[in-house]
Amino acid sequence: MRRHEAGENELEKRFAQRREDAKGGGSAPENGVARIVVDAAVHVHRALGPGLLESVYEIVLAFELRRRGLHVARQVPIDVVYENLRIDGGFRADLIVEGCVLVELKSVERSAPVHKKQTLTYLRLANLRLGLLLNFGAPLMREGVTRLVNGLPAELP
Repeated sequence: MRRHEAGENELEKRFAQRREDAKGGGSAPENGVARIVVDAAVHVHRALGPGLLESVYEIVLAFELRRRGLHVARQVPIDVVYENLRIDGGFRADLIVEGCVLVELKSVERSAPVHKKQTLTYLRLANLRLGLLLNFGAPLMREGVTRLVNGLPAELP
């Protein structure tokens, strides 16, 4: 039992350091948060593999990110405004992490160009600077990660 507790304490120390790294370090805070999100996505993908429903990956990734100490909002309604017309909750962001990184999840064999366009539009409408399109259907998670920016320098996470 003590070994398990010691392991949890070490894990919490590591995640606390990652949270600090995400908030500081001279680069935009979005980049640090994105690094943690990608690391968590890789962890989830290795554990579950490809082929499950997007909703499963959404729940598990949100759980993993919260476990790492990040604030995660799921299925966040975003309004769409066109001239004088406001559509309340015109779309829902799969995840918004730490209030600054939009995460759009897919579980398809191959991402299509429309998925990138969709995520960029969501970023613009949500007034956020960084989005991650994560395709859990890819054989390896690193092949399923697409970083999209809306007014943020194009630094890699």
